Amino acid sequence: MERKLLGAQIEDALMDYILKTPVPIGEKMPNEFELGEMFQVGRSTIREAVKGLATKGVLEVRRGDGTYVKSHRTLAEDPLGLSRLDDKYKLALELFDVRLALEPEIAAAAAEHAAAEDKARLEALCDEVERIYRAGGDHIPKDIAFHTCIARCSQNRVMEMLVPIINTAVMTFANLTGHALMEETIYTHRAVTDAILDGDSVGARCAMVMHLTYNRQAILKLWKNRPEASPAEETSDLSEAGREARPCENCASCQGD
Repeated sequence: MERKLLGAQIEDALMDYILKTPVPIGEKMPNEFELGEMFQVGRSTIREAVKGLATKGVLEVRRGDGTYVKSHRTLAEDPLGLSRLDDKYKLALELFDVRLALEPEIAAAAAEHAAAEDKARLEALCDEVERIYRAGGDHIPKDIAFHTCIARCSQNRVMEMLVPIINTAVMTFANLTGHALMEETIYTHRAVTDAILDGDSVGARCAMVMHLTYNRQAILKLWKNRPEASPAEETSDLSEAGREARPCENCASCQGD
């Protein structure tokens, strides 16, 4: 029992080492002897920790070659393995296609079913995202919490289970754009929040479309201007990425009223 507990502790320490060093994805890890020296444990404990992280999708053991970092996130955090996809620009666009199919309806359901305490939590998160954003801080955790709260407001368990996809999309977008769309994000977050607080499902749906459209257009510009893209690739890849989404024209949220 104690050895298993030690193995779990070393697994956590090894994950911490990978993230804080950091060891880049695709890079080879130190061998068992070196890791044993590093953590002052035997090779069997190291093997147990490595096996645990391999099962979680963080490490890849290549027989006769060594152990390599496969991801900086576990399968529990990223169950679909989206963070392992190499082309982050294309991933961001594909995620927005999925989000445009899902999140407007999630927002509409949230407006219809949110309980009073859910609404209070959502409004508080909207305020926090704006405060941190304007202060130049790391708004991503609260941004993720904001979108997670919308899913929970829907009172639909399946919609809540889609949250990891949304979280990955938020992080991917933020890593590519930084604070570039601060005003648009703050404005559209507020529009989504106000519609949900008012129980306006149409307004919530349209406001979410507007929020995602601003973000998707920013990614399209980054895609077009990325340094490794040739003109031929830009035309082909943008075509494959799908049509550019536009705000709808039948509600106050999308008209900016």
